[in-house]
Amino acid sequence: FKMAFFKQLPLPRMATVPKEAFKTYHAVFDQFVEKILWGLMQKKVIDGLISPVSMGKEANIFTAKSGNKTVIVKIYRLSTCNFDRMYSFIRTDPRFPEINRQRRKVVFAWAQREFRNLLKARESGVRVPIPFMNKYNVLVMEMVGDEIPSPKAKDVMPKDPKAFINDIILQMRKLYKAGLVHGDLSPFNILNKNDQPVIIDMSQSTTLEDPNAQEYFTRDIKNVAAYANRIGVSLTVEQLMKKVKA
Repeated sequence: FKMAFFKQLPLPRMATVPKEAFKTYHAVFDQFVEKILWGLMQKKVIDGLISPVSMGKEANIFTAKSGNKTVIVKIYRLSTCNFDRMYSFIRTDPRFPEINRQRRKVVFAWAQREFRNLLKARESGVRVPIPFMNKYNVLVMEMVGDEIPSPKAKDVMPKDPKAFINDIILQMRKLYKAGLVHGDLSPFNILNKNDQPVIIDMSQSTTLEDPNAQEYFTRDIKNVAAYANRIGVSLTVEQLMKKVKA
């Protein structure tokens, strides 16, 4: 385990985790991931990792230094990810017709899929993080936030709930017109950056040509409508679907 991955750089209001603390995350850094991270550092994509944002069964997310910017490094786990869930989502995506049930190939495709979805969404004007690069199971992207990562919508009440929901609807409409369905949209996958919604976690997003696209789209609609009503904005599933498809 190479501690040199972690840059002990003081950032305003961002607590830098002591080197010893990272020993608890050693499972993230097998030799395969170490090689990828060293390669990214040699190519000056990142200077080093700073601190963890979240540690999950599917992926581990870190802040990292890249020149004078702070970026996000998302590392999809090869051993403990929900492989069955990943495969069930990606096997019907027409962009991955040759995918099989080999774990590593599915995880690599999953990371590539998020990269491609973010690129397409950005090109269509959807407010999502800027994707910088993808290498196997590692994704480097823009950090949404000023000095620290922005909170999820589930954790912060917007100052103007109606405007926030209307902005989410706008982002959903742009995404739909781009031919994409998020597939897991909820306040867990929407960040609140200065009262503007930013859509994240697009690895499960698929095209409208996917035979399951309508099912995923309906689920997104139900989740967002429920969230709107929870924060005091009256919105039915039918109304939201009509607005997104307008």
